[in-house]
Amino acid sequence: MKIDRLIGILSVLLQEEKTTAPELAERFEVSRRTINRDIEDLCKAGIPIRTAQGTGGGISIMDGYRMDRTILTSKDMQMILAGLRSLDSVSGSSYYGQLMEKIQAGSSEFITGRDSILIDLSSWYRESLAPKIETIQDAIGLRKTIRFKYYSPGGDTEREIEPYYLIFKWTSWYVYGYCLMRNDFRLFKLNRMDSITHIASFEGNREVPLPDLSNEKVFPAKDRVKALFDPSMKWQLVEEYGVDSFTEQDDGSLLFEREYADDEGLLAWILSCRDMVTVLEPERIREKLYQITSEIAKRYEGERE
Repeated sequence: MKIDRLIGILSVLLQEEKTTAPELAERFEVSRRTINRDIEDLCKAGIPIRTAQGTGGGISIMDGYRMDRTILTSKDMQMILAGLRSLDSVSGSSYYGQLMEKIQAGSSEFITGRDSILIDLSSWYRESLAPKIETIQDAIGLRKTIRFKYYSPGGDTEREIEPYYLIFKWTSWYVYGYCLMRNDFRLFKLNRMDSITHIASFEGNREVPLPDLSNEKVFPAKDRVKALFDPSMKWQLVEEYGVDSFTEQDDGSLLFEREYADDEGLLAWILSCRDMVTVLEPERIREKLYQITSEIAKRYEGERE
């Protein structure tokens, strides 16, 4: 976009003593004529730009008006680059890498030292996530609906949505859009999506609310679990729920109490803790655990006979 290029040109001029139209044209991948028009627009906006022809000439901002040579501080730039690198870790294209090169070009004076923040959003599913993210990004930019197969606890369905936001939260990627099947806005987990294709253009004049990503909204509490954990499970409770999620008992066991959103998710988590936990409440969860473990025991007992 033109406004982005104008800001970029201004940033270069604030960082460097002098540059030339060919250098700017190459950096921003436009023609020299476009750069000349951009310089004229900056002048009309009140930016005191000086141009000089011939050997040693170039484009610069008049010295008397340059109070600060940088729009961004070193820390600002490090944060921007950290964010771009995090997106590059799941990108299916070279876009973010090229963007980082553009930002870093001519900025060595205030991008110093080793990176102090490294963020990798790719997870174990990078190979499958990258093309999904790229397809959905393109659909959002082109205002195209997407159709896909969706696998959820309620069964397998085929959905078509108007996509509006790509979201990374709860260690996973989601797309937020208007579901044409449910006639409402929905959140879909990318790892549960398959065969994503662009379908038809949509107007994009629908009033789109910002998604409420609070745990209370997405995972509304259904009940409260009370359980005793073995002391060896302290690290896991701290990692997943924090140091205030349990009370240490006189015998060293950990009394855990917390609201939860669905029985199936709770059962899967409790079973993953093996014999290191005893559920005290609610009773139906205790009964379901007994039923599941009894069925497992019967299955393996049968194989041993």
